[in-house]
Amino acid sequence: MIDMALLRGERSEVVQTAILKKDPDFNVKRLVELDNAVRKLRNKIEELRAERNKLALLASGGVTEEVRSKSIEVGKAIKEKEKSIIDIEKEFKALALRCPNILFEDVPAGNKEANKVVKTWGEKPKFAFQPQNHLQLNESLEWFDFETAAKMSGAQFALYRKDAVKLMYALTRIMLKHNAENGFEPVLPPFLVNNAAMVKNGSLPKFEGDFYSTKEDDLSLIPTAEVTLTNMYADSILDQKKLPLRHTAWTSCFRQEAGGYGASERGLIRIHQFEKVELYSFCEPEKSEEELKFIVNVAEGLLQKLGLHYQVSLLAAQDTSFVSAKTYDLEVWLPGQGAFYEVSSCSNVADFQARRAKIRFRLPESKGVKLVHTLNGSSLALPRLVVALMETYQKSDGTIKLPDIIKKEMDFLW
Repeated sequence: MIDMALLRGERSEVVQTAILKKDPDFNVKRLVELDNAVRKLRNKIEELRAERNKLALLASGGVTEEVRSKSIEVGKAIKEKEKSIIDIEKEFKALALRCPNILFEDVPAGNKEANKVVKTWGEKPKFAFQPQNHLQLNESLEWFDFETAAKMSGAQFALYRKDAVKLMYALTRIMLKHNAENGFEPVLPPFLVNNAAMVKNGSLPKFEGDFYSTKEDDLSLIPTAEVTLTNMYADSILDQKKLPLRHTAWTSCFRQEAGGYGASERGLIRIHQFEKVELYSFCEPEKSEEELKFIVNVAEGLLQKLGLHYQVSLLAAQDTSFVSAKTYDLEVWLPGQGAFYEVSSCSNVADFQARRAKIRFRLPESKGVKLVHTLNGSSLALPRLVVALMETYQKSDGTIKLPDIIKKEMDFLW
């Protein structure tokens, strides 16, 4: 949730423009109108209550007809105003919760086509044969089974088999170990959360219908561990000396993602349930830009350890997520697809989630409290990473020669 004071100040027009830069369809003028209406009604109600209190004091010396009549009139006015403000506040709160985060000034305008590649690492692998995509490779490897998964769960689910299972766990071990070495405390959070947690994270009400819910229990399956990690310190005042607080979590993620899937999203590219290791940080506002660079570097370190060719892109305004103020995507090269695909999205959310979740830290010398900044990053999304490894390290006979760092972890398992 944005700071409404920004829409009331001298730079209101600048802030409104920044909001529309991300979401041109958002009715920011209506939000300003509702904010003004709510504040005026609240002020009027307070004035009327103060007047009623004065009349009560006058009545203590003896009730006159004039005082009685005026008290009744003021009482009716208060009830009318209180009734009016209910509907206006309801509309205001609903619209405020759907207002996207304000972008940082260096985020380029436009949509996906305006994304800016800021770094490239490694080189595209060269093959003396025509490389296959992961689905073609799987015909002989039999690492995953979509048909069996579809029988029990429906389309766009995967059942992993054979070495793919070992690979998934090995990659998870590598990621968690790497993240812990970089100061991120591992946690294993619940996969189901209540609606309040989804609101605090920013998933509700904006993305209602994009995730799976058990409505009778007021619970939803998490679309990302970002939800649970945000809520670890909801309604808390943190110790400034302990900031930044950094956590990493390995979870399954569940997304409905309604709609059709094109040829470029077949197989493991886009599925309803996938495993991901997440990075999350709570830090002081003045240090969040440096913290974003740190998170990106940590995620990059994993791709470099695995020897995968990738690029880092600064996302343009309309490709930046609802909660984010600035996002870098790490996109790995998939030889079988002949294109870069996102495997990590690292975002500075500023105080957007902290305001919704009331996550603050205490300032020194009893100078009050301040909202933290929150940041998140995929480290990494496993299905697409498996695709990248299969397609990058494939041999002419259809086998996969994985890097030693992975083979060592796979041999350790069983």
